[in-house]
Amino acid sequence: MTDSRWRNTLLLFGFSVLAFAVMGYHPGLEDDEVYLAAVKSKLNPALYPHNSIFFRTQMQATLFDNWMAAFVRLTHIPVAVAELLWQFVGIVLILALCRAIARELFQEPGAQWAGVAMVGAMFTLPVSGTAIYLVDQHLHPRTLAAALILLGVWCVLKGKPLPAVLSLVTAFLIHPIMAAFGASFCLFLAAITSKQTAACAGQHAQSRSAAAFVLLAPLAWLAPPACPAWYQIIHTRAYLFLDRWAWYSWLGVFAPLLLFWLLSRIARRHGQLRLSRFALAMVLYGLCHEIFALLVWQTPALVRLVPMQPMRYLHLVYLFMALIGGCLIGKYWLKSSIWRWTAYLLLFNAGMFAAQMYQLDGSSHLELPGLRSPNPWLQAFRWIRLNTPQDAYFALNPYYLQAPEEDYHGFRALAERSQLADAVKDTAVAGLFPSLAPEWNRQLTAEQGWRHFQLADFERLRAQFGVDWVLLAYPPPAGLDCRWHNATLSVCRVP
Repeated sequence: MTDSRWRNTLLLFGFSVLAFAVMGYHPGLEDDEVYLAAVKSKLNPALYPHNSIFFRTQMQATLFDNWMAAFVRLTHIPVAVAELLWQFVGIVLILALCRAIARELFQEPGAQWAGVAMVGAMFTLPVSGTAIYLVDQHLHPRTLAAALILLGVWCVLKGKPLPAVLSLVTAFLIHPIMAAFGASFCLFLAAITSKQTAACAGQHAQSRSAAAFVLLAPLAWLAPPACPAWYQIIHTRAYLFLDRWAWYSWLGVFAPLLLFWLLSRIARRHGQLRLSRFALAMVLYGLCHEIFALLVWQTPALVRLVPMQPMRYLHLVYLFMALIGGCLIGKYWLKSSIWRWTAYLLLFNAGMFAAQMYQLDGSSHLELPGLRSPNPWLQAFRWIRLNTPQDAYFALNPYYLQAPEEDYHGFRALAERSQLADAVKDTAVAGLFPSLAPEWNRQLTAEQGWRHFQLADFERLRAQFGVDWVLLAYPPPAGLDCRWHNATLSVCRVP
């Protein structure tokens, strides 16, 4: 390996470590409530004998849980370590492929690395109005799918259609919706960057068939009919409905597309045709999907498409906005100035680090395997995991994810026990699958008034659902058989 390759490898590793340190690591957070529980269930089928439909149903659209479970069995690496390993691998792959794409658009190495640095710093940038980040603070199928989509984009830029298709198909097996967006952008990019019209026409005919499969396959989820409980669920998710978006969310939709349009014109004027075409492809991709999202929003017959969240096409827009924005800063301002590079890295990384520390102020910034947590909820989850039967069935505040200091850590994923449906994460899953809505509604109705529950209410839950354990605020109501507590929470058996 030449000195240049060693230097590039060290830079990639360094920016990956910096990105990981800035974004933090929080297994079991938010969507990982579903994915981590599914992986653990595959490895130990005795877990989650009750209510597992609220994570198993969503996993029918991905091979992620099967693949992770197979990796753990093959390597004998603990789940917690395997998740951490693949989170870091995902970060490295995304940044490496961002560098590869930047090399196709910018000649200057400094500009390319400035783009990589910007993407790494902006991993936890919220994508306007969509309730997602560029990269989550835990292992998410979207992270690995994003790396495969970037590989597809790079293959399109290199004129390699077959590897592009293979990477997108693999992404589809991991995260179908994000893969559909990635395939769509690749089609726009291929159409604009192709120089051979006849060959392009033939490729497009084949691409349309592949794209139809990729784009329509997720629609198999639409088969179950909607019901009143399902309508109740989706209307609790304000971000699904465009008329509830704040003005600044709409600014975050159209401002990036305007910037890409201006970039396309300016780059063309300066003879940077490849960058101009890339920016134009992003504009057309964004406008096409925006029109589709508005159509879904305005058409009652398409209401079942609302939970597919068509506005999440913005994920790619924001990812490439960070990459190209960083490249432009590197090319025209940073250049080879050490002081400017220092200010650049400090400004963006420190800002995003501070935002994460503020947002998750009840938890350690890096929740690494084997470390004890100061978070009282995670302490309770750990005690439950180590000291209660695997078939224990818990009830807890249905809004526990929103409790102070809880920081949206999932009970199933971290306590490894069954629970009654909650009003936050299970709501999102039931919004995707109407067949779950009636049971979700039945369980949430039984949990109404949780803060005022007494022994008779817990006995009613036991009689109705089989719940035999509860996680409650400390001190608990009288009459329960409580086995553990800290200053915030109690773990008790229902007599």
